[in-house]
Amino acid sequence: MLQIHATLSSCIIPRLYNTPILRSQPAFPNNTGKRLINSNSWTPIRTISSSSPFKIALCQLSVSANKERNIAHARKVIEEAAEKGARLVLLPEIWNSPYSNDSFPVYAEDIDAGGNESPSTAMLAELAQSLQITVVGGSIPERSGDKLYNTCCVFDTDGKLKAKHRKIHLFDIDIPGQMTFKESKTLTAGETPTIVDTDVGRIGIGICYDIRFQELAAIYAARGAHLLCYPGAFNMTTGPLHWELLQRARAADCQLYVATCSPARDSGSSYVAWGHSTLVGPFGEVLATTEHDEAIVISEIDYSLIEQRRTYLPFQSQRRGDLYQLVDLQRQNSTKTH
Repeated sequence: MLQIHATLSSCIIPRLYNTPILRSQPAFPNNTGKRLINSNSWTPIRTISSSSPFKIALCQLSVSANKERNIAHARKVIEEAAEKGARLVLLPEIWNSPYSNDSFPVYAEDIDAGGNESPSTAMLAELAQSLQITVVGGSIPERSGDKLYNTCCVFDTDGKLKAKHRKIHLFDIDIPGQMTFKESKTLTAGETPTIVDTDVGRIGIGICYDIRFQELAAIYAARGAHLLCYPGAFNMTTGPLHWELLQRARAADCQLYVATCSPARDSGSSYVAWGHSTLVGPFGEVLATTEHDEAIVISEIDYSLIEQRRTYLPFQSQRRGDLYQLVDLQRQNSTKTH
């Protein structure tokens, strides 16, 4: 398997100091249906134990029609990433199933039931605990009652489910002669932004098409996210045009880290992924990336650079609140009920 290693030496501005970033606003509700430690509380964020740099692994997996093979292969790759020092592992969108409306109902799992009803997430929980890593588990088709979702699960080092993000913006596009796909034929849109405190910082979660919506990223930044993770499977039409552009835009807009992870490209599948899993820094600089083959991209994250970049370019404090404002409806509505 291709191994990609990158460090912060690729940053365009040298590191000047190492101050851990602390935020006054807490993270907020996730979609697990359970009350999660450090997620639904209103207490200030705890001191990040990872204020020193740490390694992230973007696992660009090949995906087959064999679900058991996909799970076993993901296990092997996660173990390899941990052996290389990764404390945070990010998987691709729909890594246990072919990406198709026909496949989603067949491969879907009942995540809330867990165990044998969700072998994909059971494996992720087991490895998060045994390897003492945080896992942002890409996404899998989720069955909940009579509905299907495109869902990302986050597991902390204790192996417990910390957050569950259901894709908010469904991928419904029609570019004549190039790309037509309607996730809404089988999937239901999620209703909740997802931000979670982990052992490697405060993370905002989006899935693929969610990255196109700057407002979601801005809400995560306003809630004190250090990192945005987007498992995604852009295609051969929009990938070359927008994949890197959107990642760099979200990072530069919010002055934080953005990590993405795609499936590896399979030219013989009905949906061909662009690949190019990438880590972008808080100045919008590409820190590490790969091409379209299967790969593990290992790179370093240093949250002190967020404050450094915001000191150099302080536009976060220069916004004209008298002319425009970002309204976080979820937080606003919750405040009314407390």
